[in-house]
Amino acid sequence: MIRSMTAYGASRLEAEPGALAVEIRSVNNRFLDLNLRIPEDLRFAEGLVREMTGRHVLRGKVELKLSYSAAGQDALRPFDEQAVRALADQLAWARRHIPDIPAPTLGELPREGLAREGLDAELWQPLCEQACAQALQEFQAAREREGARLAQAMLAMADEIAVIVERVQESLPELVHQHQDRVAQRLREALLAASPEGFSAISGAELTARIAQEASLFGLRVDVAEELTRLRSHLAELRDILGGRHPSATRGSGKRLDFLFQEMNREANTLGSKAAALAVTQAAIDLKLLIEQMREQAQNIE
Repeated sequence: MIRSMTAYGASRLEAEPGALAVEIRSVNNRFLDLNLRIPEDLRFAEGLVREMTGRHVLRGKVELKLSYSAAGQDALRPFDEQAVRALADQLAWARRHIPDIPAPTLGELPREGLAREGLDAELWQPLCEQACAQALQEFQAAREREGARLAQAMLAMADEIAVIVERVQESLPELVHQHQDRVAQRLREALLAASPEGFSAISGAELTARIAQEASLFGLRVDVAEELTRLRSHLAELRDILGGRHPSATRGSGKRLDFLFQEMNREANTLGSKAAALAVTQAAIDLKLLIEQMREQAQNIE
């Protein structure tokens, strides 16, 4: 299954000890960059949350925010002034080095009693696990929906590439034939320019052999059968990856796609360098444009 690196998921869990809310959002990134925003009272759940997120996400810049409100009077307790001041001092110091650190929300500020006594880990850790599991489930579903849209767009571009490849393949015999006609015309013009009786100086068999030789050399120079075969092979692998039939389609297909597009671009460049007609040059340009568009789409795939 193709998954996008851009997604959002959230959950809210109500239980006897209180309420928990989890938000997960991510954008594309070359590696996994996980930023957890967890209140100090729930810091005991950080390892669990980090492990659960790592099992679901391979690449991307991910921000997970967990907040809570305790049941009963705990939620209405006044803020712990001393702890809030200490937190503000720490935030001010950190912002001197990292200016864009966000401020904590009201729900994340320590309250009297809670800041000193803390929360019961045996009660709250299972709730954190359940809330994170629900948020991650929604997050994964959003990634898969967006991944399916990206895959569909790239498959449409792959079909356009296949059409161009077949068009170039079909045009090659005609290109060789046209070149053969041009060689014959140039030889006739050269013989007539050298002598009005130029044709008598060379036999028909020699003329035919020379034309065939020039056409054969031209055919070797413009032979792009290998490049077209490789492009077809790359398209087949692309369809396997996007269709979920390739082993890498479940984890880390984005990097494989990036490598695949590099190889396809190399074949398109070679095709352009061997072009012997304007139509083939244009085909190479069209191929490179489509490959680049697919590469840009793949930047959002895990």
